[in-house]
Formats: sequence, structure tokens, C-alpha cells
Amino acid sequence: MSSPSPALRPVRTEQGALVHTDADRRPAAERWLLSAHPQPGQARTEWQTDHVVLLPLGTLFSAVRIPGRLVQAVAASTSPEEIDAVLDEVLDRGPVICDPRGPRYYALVPASVPRTWDQAADDWQVADVDCLGRGTYLGVPRLDAVQPSGTATYWSVPMPSAGVLCSPLKVARLIAAGVHHLSEDRTPWPADPPLALEGEDEEAPTSSSRTP
Repeated sequence: MSSPSPALRPVRTEQGALVHTDADRRPAAERWLLSAHPQPGQARTEWQTDHVVLLPLGTLFSAVRIPGRLVQAVAASTSPEEIDAVLDEVLDRGPVICDPRGPRYYALVPASVPRTWDQAADDWQVADVDCLGRGTYLGVPRLDAVQPSGTATYWSVPMPSAGVLCSPLKVARLIAAGVHHLSEDRTPWPADPPLALEGEDEEAPTSSSRTP
């Protein structure tokens, strides 16, 4: 009988600093996310079988739902890879879930945002942006779902570590940039064009990516 695998440990660099590997951080992030569910064990089973689980918002985290056209306007692209790279940079690696059916993007933010940013949330509704908190649920894909695949939800920007969320200010700047770019474009951006998956022709403008 083989001996159990040794526990994963942080890697010590030459300078002596401890660096946690992705394999080390992912289980911690999984446990943190699933702890939002009243029955974490059941939620983990659903994750394994269905690859997505509904988690209640407003306890550990909330979410800002952003329509695809705003994000695509900032990235000047409908390519998932290009959009994901822009979101990763603009939101400073804050976690974002993409639902390609729409498409729609869900930036995970602190649980208090619907309350503390209520005035901004009201203003965002004009741009079809919703701040989702208590009383709503979000379909959260498994943490290894980091590539677009048909209409399945995936992590546009994976959660880097347990409890790490998007900065509300950075999300607000992203929304403002999207609204600004849409208002100044001479040719109106299509209403939420589908994501251009690999091998498909991209419908976006050829200009370089825009940042807030």
C-alpha cells in the first residue's frame, strides 16, 4: 500500500520569502467559496457533478453584474482571451465570472457593496449594471473552469486566493470607462455581441485595448 502524498507546503524563495503555489491556494479558495453555502458538503458534490453551484450572495461576497457590451467596449474586442486579459489588468486580478450567454460578467466584491455603494448602484442601472446582494444567488463554476467552452460559465479572472475580491472602486472605474467608450464611439457598439470563440471571426473594432 502506497504512502499518502505529503501535504503541499509553501515554497521558500532564495530571499527567504514564502510563496504559496496555485495548487496550495486553490483548495483554500474552494473552501472559502463553499462556506457561503448552508451545506458546504452538498455544494461540493454539486460542483463535482454539475461543474457549477448556486451560492447565496450578501454573506461572504456580493457581485456586480456587468453587460458584455460595456466590457467589450473597454477591451475593444469580443475575443474572450483579450477580454480576460484586460479584466485581469484593470481589476488587479480581482475575480470575475463570465456567463457567455449574453454575455454577462460578474465581478465578485465585498458583501457590503450593495449597501455601501447604493447610490452608485442606482446610477449603474441606467447602463444595465446590477449590484447583487442578499436574496440573490450566483452560479459559481468550479475553480478549474478557466477557459471558455460553449455556453458554460467560467472564471474570466480566477480567484487568486481565498477571500480576495475585486476593489469596488476599480469595478466602478471599469463601468465608467465602458459607459464613456460606448457614448463616444461614432459607430454604436452592437448590443452584447456574442463572444468570438477561437476560430471564429472577431466582430470588434481593430483598435488597441482601452483601459480606464
